[in-house]
Amino acid sequence: MMNSSGVAVLARGLTVVRGDRTVLRGLDFSVLSGRITGLLGPSGCGKSTLMRAVVGTQAKVGGILEILGRPAGAAELRSRIGYVTQAPSVYDDLTVRQNLDYFAAVLLPGRRNRDARREYVARAVEDVDLASHADSLAGRLSGGQRSRVSLAVALLGTPEVLVLDEPTVGLDPVLRRDLWDLFHRLAGERGTTILVSSHVMDEAERCHRLLLMREGEILAEDAPDDLRTRTRSETVEQAFLHLVDEADALQESHR
Repeated sequence: MMNSSGVAVLARGLTVVRGDRTVLRGLDFSVLSGRITGLLGPSGCGKSTLMRAVVGTQAKVGGILEILGRPAGAAELRSRIGYVTQAPSVYDDLTVRQNLDYFAAVLLPGRRNRDARREYVARAVEDVDLASHADSLAGRLSGGQRSRVSLAVALLGTPEVLVLDEPTVGLDPVLRRDLWDLFHRLAGERGTTILVSSHVMDEAERCHRLLLMREGEILAEDAPDDLRTRTRSETVEQAFLHLVDEADALQESHR
């Protein structure tokens, strides 16, 4: 189920307060269903906080935030959202397959048929191209491979929304390309809605739509081509810097 307008994630006046600091400042944005939306901005601008709010694990969230037509954090969303954090979430003393078997039993409790769970595990291993390492201990894998195991866990059960917090950090160019190819297959072939954060501006070109963030606020929400056209920029990075300068000038004029 999704919003009738084709919106998978809808935020209105979204605010997050941590201590005496407002981390997210009244954000209004939407994430379209079946598309890759890039959440881009410098480190510390609030991207991870926003993602935790979307998956329902962030405290002190104000405003409206709906996922697939339900309030963020609703129990019925747990099996419909996949979430990959920046740090790989795997057990080093288990093999890739054992990790996935364990998480399948935990995350898919209603699907008790062991053969069905095996199918989910096999498909997830294939999706992230780890079939040749399925029986290797996770602790002996490279950092990039361990990140792919975390992604495989998130893909168990075929989530409708996939939230990825900087999944390509520290990966070599070939692996980054392969992961982006996978993201586009998931969106194109399965209709998965993907929200992916990054502080690497060249990854913006791989997204269908962008949310550009700075200091807890949304600077722009648009397709990469439209952002470049609107700001008369050659790259998304130049467009981002243009919008930053524009925001600074506006703030200065109000003083």
